[in-house]
Amino acid sequence: MVTKVQIRSQFDLMSELTLRLIEELNLCEYTKAEYYQLPDISTVDEDKVAESIKVTKISGELAHKAILNSFTDIYKKQGLSSRVLKRHPGLLVIKNADKQALINRIAQVNKAKAAFKECILAIDNNDARFEAVHNAVPNLITLAAYRKIHSEHESPFSVRFTWMHKHATKTLTKKMALEMLQKSASYRNPRMIDQQKWQALVAQEQLRVASLGEKEKLRIRRPTRVSPQVNVRYTAQNRYHVSAALPFILINPEPDVKLGILPNYEKPLSHPRKRDYDFLVDRLYLEQVEK
Repeated sequence: MVTKVQIRSQFDLMSELTLRLIEELNLCEYTKAEYYQLPDISTVDEDKVAESIKVTKISGELAHKAILNSFTDIYKKQGLSSRVLKRHPGLLVIKNADKQALINRIAQVNKAKAAFKECILAIDNNDARFEAVHNAVPNLITLAAYRKIHSEHESPFSVRFTWMHKHATKTLTKKMALEMLQKSASYRNPRMIDQQKWQALVAQEQLRVASLGEKEKLRIRRPTRVSPQVNVRYTAQNRYHVSAALPFILINPEPDVKLGILPNYEKPLSHPRKRDYDFLVDRLYLEQVEK
């Protein structure tokens, strides 16, 4: 069983290594520091899906300070959502650094983050997990603490930012889907005043799923909030993207690397060729997996 002492010990190690990284970054020379400030999400607005997001670009010393501060932004704040996490897209371009030392430090921090996450997830029960974390580290937002710090120590052709739409997917069997629907039948849906109508709706969904073959594969494909991403490109074929939830660190690049900025987000209009999903259960984004 995971104890409070174990959780606190792993957390303290992660925090100590993070602070060391911040101190070392603070001593490094840099050629560019840009921080893209996003609007705060209040607890009142956490269920609203943004149609647009205004980005405020901050440069220089103020950006450098915001970038370093972002690595310790892992606690709940009064009035702000802890479900929709604050993201900190930014770019810190380091020059003349001890490259290997910085690479090793970032790897240490990420390893400690992964170990802390593993420690927390070893607690199977969600309620017990929440209670254990709250007792060990009050007001911690675990998902914020888990965030990996991304960096690049080679010199790519370009580093650019974009917005990405993702889907959270989960594959399940017919039996699992029916069990999920059975649980939801007992819930009270605040959007439906009449509980009988709610139960009748769920019963129709259960019939739809029950009519499928026993070996049918199902999937929940739920859209998630748009998120900022960093795109790193070497060639047209050699490229990758990572989350921009934390600032990206570029270590000792060549001076000709092309650097982009994070634009404002505007929800795109639906494309006429875009696939229309035929969900078995619309509210759960439950669909059959194509064979």
